[in-house]
Amino acid sequence: MNSPFLELENISKTFPGVKALNKVRFDIYPGEVHSLVGENGAGKSTLIKVMSGAHQPDEGGIIKINGEQVKISNPIDAIKKGISVIYQDFSLFGNLTVAENIVINQIIEKNRLILNWKEIRTKAEEALKVVGIKINPNEIVDNLSVAKKQMVAIAGAIAQNAKMIIMDEPTSALSKQEVENLYGIIDMLKSKNIAVMFVSHKMDELFRVSDRFTVFRDGQYVDTVKANDIDRKTLISKMVGRDVSILNYANLNIKEETILEIKDLSKKGNYKNINLKLYKGEVLGITGLVGAGRSELFQTIFGILKPDSGKIILEGKELKSNSPWTALEKGIGYIPESRQTQGLVLEKKVSDNITLPLLKKFTNKLGIINTKKQSTLVHDLINKLDVRPKDENLTASQLSGGNQQKVVIAKWIAANPKILIVDEPTNGVDIGAKADIHKILRDLAESGTSIIVISSELPEILSISDRILVMRKGCISGEFKNDNLTQEAIMEKAVINK
Repeated sequence: MNSPFLELENISKTFPGVKALNKVRFDIYPGEVHSLVGENGAGKSTLIKVMSGAHQPDEGGIIKINGEQVKISNPIDAIKKGISVIYQDFSLFGNLTVAENIVINQIIEKNRLILNWKEIRTKAEEALKVVGIKINPNEIVDNLSVAKKQMVAIAGAIAQNAKMIIMDEPTSALSKQEVENLYGIIDMLKSKNIAVMFVSHKMDELFRVSDRFTVFRDGQYVDTVKANDIDRKTLISKMVGRDVSILNYANLNIKEETILEIKDLSKKGNYKNINLKLYKGEVLGITGLVGAGRSELFQTIFGILKPDSGKIILEGKELKSNSPWTALEKGIGYIPESRQTQGLVLEKKVSDNITLPLLKKFTNKLGIINTKKQSTLVHDLINKLDVRPKDENLTASQLSGGNQQKVVIAKWIAANPKILIVDEPTNGVDIGAKADIHKILRDLAESGTSIIVISSELPEILSISDRILVMRKGCISGEFKNDNLTQEAIMEKAVINK
């Protein structure tokens, strides 16, 4: 390494009621993969937005590119200076072609009214060739897989002559093979002396790709270390400021008191002939490959989808009406996979989100909400679940991913459900918040709530579940008690018919 491409010094960023960054620093060298790590709420996303020009730092912050102090005024300015960001949603225009998306920033920058379509296609083909993927430049982006959309976003950065590419949770929706392909792309970028800033909560991939780590905690800079000089446990300790252990919570002595029974439930194209039981106070883990029908099955139980045939029996009585309102009335709660689009009203206050299912409880005959009663409940749940910051008046959008998930869980704890269905409970959540959420769910089970956890993360399923069902191609292909169970045994049932 010679000199850094990008240096940040004394960077702070304040929002109303929140100090997101407090005099942090970061640097990255050409051809380096430098991972920014920390819990949700550590300030990683805010720093990315400062680098990309989406946020301006507070006065006193210094940004240098190639040793020269600069101001990054807006995202287009960042691109001109060689910084590109690939967000989780890729920020692509779904209705445009691959080629148009790859060169869109050059079109905007130059304010072109007349376009040379041959030139656009040529530039797109060149960028795709560098990435090493065959995609028709004329294909509409909405028609592409998630992995191919990501490659298009990377090709766009290359076409913009990016000197640094920021990858924010780049593997969150990729298969194992697609992740391996991405590793190859990162190696290629390094070989071309392009710096990669990598942000992820997944330890395996962090240690696979990183040359250095910079650790943030609660908006503060903690340390920068070479990947070869630190082990996983020490890195986690720096991130969370405490010892975090992934525990095995399995209780093999569950009394088999059936609260929910599914008989011969089928829905064409999703699942078929499903038979299962859920016991009182049990954590039932559901796993399998993507597309196995897991989410669709339990969306049916909550009333979002309607089955073609079969029965749902709750506490010995068949659920005749199939709707979310019926499920709620009968004591079934559902935490969807996407907390931001389905679990929360992002622009509403934390207090409003938590008490949303209980508005009738806090509202008198005139429709006036008892705010004191509402605030007492919210305050208790915020403390119980350690939601940070502990400010019920913040909007849900102002919280980190892990704390947003805690708010969603708090909402259902407030509703006191008999059964709680949780789909991918810790997706995109840091390791500290993950341990907290596991304990919260297990405490709920201990208090008598029956929990169904749908997860693609086998360590999570093994940690939290008393009993595990494996789904494959819409069917239950395996059932295990969580007694000395291995990931290999689960995967065998997920991929092989026996």
